[in-house]
Amino acid sequence: MAKKKETVPQRNATHILSYIMKIDQSIINGEYPNVNKLNKKYGWSFSRSTIGRYIEILKNDYDAPIDYDFQKNGYYYTDPTFYLQRVMLNEGELLTLSTILPLLEQYKNTPLEESYRNLMNKLIKMLPQNITVDSALINNEVHFISDPITKLEEGVFENILKATKLHCTLQMEYKTAQNTDYEERLFDPYHMICQKGSWYLLGYSHHAQAIRLYAMPRIKNCKVTEKKFSIPKDFKLEDHIDVQIGAWGNSGEKYKVEIEFVKGLKTYVMERTWHDGQKIKENKDGTVYLSFETNQLSQVASWVMSFTGGAKVLNPPKLKECVQDAARAILANG
Repeated sequence: MAKKKETVPQRNATHILSYIMKIDQSIINGEYPNVNKLNKKYGWSFSRSTIGRYIEILKNDYDAPIDYDFQKNGYYYTDPTFYLQRVMLNEGELLTLSTILPLLEQYKNTPLEESYRNLMNKLIKMLPQNITVDSALINNEVHFISDPITKLEEGVFENILKATKLHCTLQMEYKTAQNTDYEERLFDPYHMICQKGSWYLLGYSHHAQAIRLYAMPRIKNCKVTEKKFSIPKDFKLEDHIDVQIGAWGNSGEKYKVEIEFVKGLKTYVMERTWHDGQKIKENKDGTVYLSFETNQLSQVASWVMSFTGGAKVLNPPKLKECVQDAARAILANG
């Protein structure tokens, strides 16, 4: 009868560290671990020499005061206060770590959500037992208000990510915001964008024969084809989106935006960075002047209107028209 092949545990750097940490924990627990005990407890199939190498790593890399007790047939620490320092975080750093979790809302309905949560949970589990933090800092006292999250069809995110990495054309069904019916499309994905919880795909549309921005929630039956594409050498992401303002509503050229805010908004406006290239100053009458360059006029128009009359567009004229048209439409629908 053929001998059953033993399963060999993975041994990359990450897994080796996890094995060493388990050995350390067994020693701290007073279990006096040896090769047989460790293999039985954790389901490993390590040889004596492999465990020996991990013990040597503990000794040489982590200065572990480790020795072997022949009477109890296992390893122990000669200094009972020693433990393997996994991730030493102070309370402030742990608070920072904990507040990252709510930000994962923008990755809902994508494989990144589970991956990031698992990563955060692993980091927290790696904390030494002697670090305790008020649970209010982790769960109750810090809240984030996020934008509404769009839903993606299962498999869409994975296939788009794969095609973007491999430079493979996508075959999909897509509908625009104005249409109710889906149409078959071929699309070369250049870049994935997440704007305020919504995912978009920038690339070359074979249908339009031009670069287009697709809303990923409107994509279904997405498949990665074997057809390869190359991104044009003259393609520049900043020509199509403004990472400071948004991606949806490219005006085709950059404009210098100039806005004046009422005096009552002075503190609110001046304590923020609205754009990396902004110029901001307080006027003599207490109003605030803000300017920056962007190719996202429609996004800026929406932002200006969110101040409900507290922001006045000085330039460019095209932005003034956008805001005025939107205001008239609101009044007409009221």
